[in-house]
Amino acid sequence: MLISLCFLLSLPTFNSNLIMSNPQEYSASSIQALEGLEAVRRRPGMYIGSTDDKGLHHLVWEVVDNSIDEHLAGHCSHIMVSILPDNSIKVVDNGRGIPVDMHPKLKKSALEVVLTVLHAGGKFDKDSYKVSGGLHGVGVSCVNALSSYLRAEVSRDGKKYMQEFERGKPKADVLEIGSSQDRGTTIIFKPDAEIFETLIYKYETLAHRLKELSFLNSGLHIYLKDEREDQKKEELFYSEGGLNEFVIYLDSGRTAITEKPITIKGKEENIEVEIALQYNTGFQENVFSFVNNINTREGGTHVNGFRRALARVFKQYGDDKGLFSKLKVELSGEDFREGLTGVVSVKVPEPQFKGQTKGELGNSEVVGVVSRIAGDALTAFLEENPKEARRIVDKVILAATAREAARKARDLVQRKNVLTGGGLPGKLSDCSSRDPGESELFLVEGDSAGGTAKQGRNRHFQAILPLRGKILNVEKALEHKIYENEEIKNMFTALGVHIFEDEDGERKLNINKLRYHKIVIMCDADVDGSHITTLLLTFFYRYMKELVVNGHVYIARPPLYQVKKGKEFKYAWNEKERKEFTIELGKGKEDSVHIQRYKGLGEMNAEQLWETTMDPERRLLSKVTILDAIAADHYFSILMGDDVPPRREYIEANATYAKIDI
Repeated sequence: MLISLCFLLSLPTFNSNLIMSNPQEYSASSIQALEGLEAVRRRPGMYIGSTDDKGLHHLVWEVVDNSIDEHLAGHCSHIMVSILPDNSIKVVDNGRGIPVDMHPKLKKSALEVVLTVLHAGGKFDKDSYKVSGGLHGVGVSCVNALSSYLRAEVSRDGKKYMQEFERGKPKADVLEIGSSQDRGTTIIFKPDAEIFETLIYKYETLAHRLKELSFLNSGLHIYLKDEREDQKKEELFYSEGGLNEFVIYLDSGRTAITEKPITIKGKEENIEVEIALQYNTGFQENVFSFVNNINTREGGTHVNGFRRALARVFKQYGDDKGLFSKLKVELSGEDFREGLTGVVSVKVPEPQFKGQTKGELGNSEVVGVVSRIAGDALTAFLEENPKEARRIVDKVILAATAREAARKARDLVQRKNVLTGGGLPGKLSDCSSRDPGESELFLVEGDSAGGTAKQGRNRHFQAILPLRGKILNVEKALEHKIYENEEIKNMFTALGVHIFEDEDGERKLNINKLRYHKIVIMCDADVDGSHITTLLLTFFYRYMKELVVNGHVYIARPPLYQVKKGKEFKYAWNEKERKEFTIELGKGKEDSVHIQRYKGLGEMNAEQLWETTMDPERRLLSKVTILDAIAADHYFSILMGDDVPPRREYIEANATYAKIDI
C-alpha cells in the first residue's frame, strides 16, 4: 500500500507524515475475511475471468464440464443444454448423479457441499475421476454463487432429489421429490443481474463450443435447444470420427495437400495424447489445443511438445533424403507449421493450469510425453507415405523461401518506420497529442470521406489515415506480397509497430511503441464498406492479432439515416429507430418527415460526421474481440480463402439471418 502511494504521488522517498495524516485508522478491524461464496460474488473476475458476455457464457462451460467429466469417466452418453424462455440455462446429463448422502465431515448433504463449498468435489478423488477439467473444484459452486437462482435435481438409486439456492445460499435442505428409474444430474440456473453486464445468451456461442466438445468426445450426444420466443431451434452435435472430423471441419475453407488428416494416439505415464493434423495450401498455422476438454487458448507444454516433434522429425526426414540440400536459408520451426491445421488434445490426471480460466497448461512432464508419442507416429507416417511426405517437405521448403522474402520486404518497411526515425505516411493527418493512451487513429475508406473526417475530427487526439480502395486480401497472399502493399505499409508505419523474431524464431508483433491505443475502422454502411471492413479485420487477425487481443481495434458505427422535420432532426442507426423517429417527429404524418439515407461517409458534412461517429460523448463503437478463436479461424478461412464452394454454402445458409448487433 505504501509503495502504491509513492508511485501515485510521484514521491521520490517514503513520506511518513503523509501516511500519518490519513484520518482513517488501519487496524485488525480493517481486515475482511470473506467466507463461503461471498468471495466469488465480490471478485467474480478472479473465478470466471470477467462479468461481460464472455463471463456469462463461462458459467455454462463450468456446468457442462462436470457432465463431460462424467463422460470421460465412462458414465455419461447424453447431455442436453437448453436456453429457457427467461434466458436461464438448463443442463441435463445421464451420468451417475451428484451424491446426496451426508458428508461425514461437514455434516450436510454432499449435493449442498458441491454447490456451496469452494474446492469441494469428486475431481480430487482419483478413484472417482481419472481425469477432469474441473481441477480447481470451484466450477459449479461459482455458478451457484453468481446466480440469482439455482435448482439442482439428482436422479440416482431409484429416487429423485432436489435442492434450490438463491445467490449461493440454500433455501432449504435436500428434498426427496419422488422416484425415478433414470439417473443423472439437472442444473437450472439464472445468472445474477447484480453481477453480470448482460444476461442474454447467444445461441451461436453455445453451439460453437458444444460442437467442439462433440469432436473431442467421439460417441457423445450433445443437444442444444433454444426455447426463447421467436428464436426456437435445436441441434444435435455428434461425432464418430473425433479429431479427424474436427480438422476436416476447420479446414473446410482450404485446399488440403494430404488425402486425409494424420492421426496420432498414444498413452504414457497415465497421460493420453490424441492429435490430428493436416497440411493445406494456405500460409497460416492453425493449431488448437485442449487439456481434459478444456480449450487452452494460450497453448502450453502439450503444444510445445507437439511442435518440437514436428520440427525434429520433418527436419531429420528431409536431411536423410537430401531434400533440403539446395535450400539457401536456415530452416525455422515455423517453416514446418505453415499451412498446418491441427488439434492437440491431452488427458492429464493432475493438470496444472495458469489461472482459473485454464488458458495455458504448465505441466513440464507433458512436453516429453507428447514429443515422444507424436515423434514416433510422424516418423512412421513419413516412411509409410513417401508421396505425401514429399508434398509436405516441398511445402516446408516453399515456406522457408517465402519467409526469407517476407523478412526482406518487412525490413524495407520497418527501416523507414517511425521507430528508426523515418517519416510518417504522407496521407496521415496526425494528432497533436503524443500520449498513445488518449490518441485514436481512424482508418477511413477513400480520400473523400478522409477529407471530411479531417475537417470534423478533434485534432488534439484524433488522427486520420485514408485508405485507397480495398486492401490486399491477406488470407490468399504470400507474406512478402503483403509488405509490398502500399496501404499495409502505411498502416505499419503510422501505428509504429513492427514484427520481430524471438529466440525460437517465432514471429511476434512488438506493440511497445504503438502510437494509438484506439484504432477505429470507419467505412461506408454499404456492401463495399462491409467488404473493406472484413479485409481490414482479416489483416489485423492474421498479422496484428496482439492489437485485437489487447483491445485496441474498433469498428465505427455511423448512422444509417437522418430523420428531419423543419429544424428538428434525429439520427437512426437501424430500421427500428428510423420508424420510431419518423412517427415521433411526424406526429403520425410520415409524409411530413424528410429521411436521408447515408450510403457513405462522404454524404455527411464534417459536423454531422463528428457528432454521430467521432465524438466520444455520442458515438457508437464496436470493440473487436476474440470470443472463440476456433470459430474465428474457421469463418475467416471460409469467407476470405480460395475455396469457393464452402463460401457459397455459408452465404446461402446465412444470408437471410445476417445482422450486426448493436
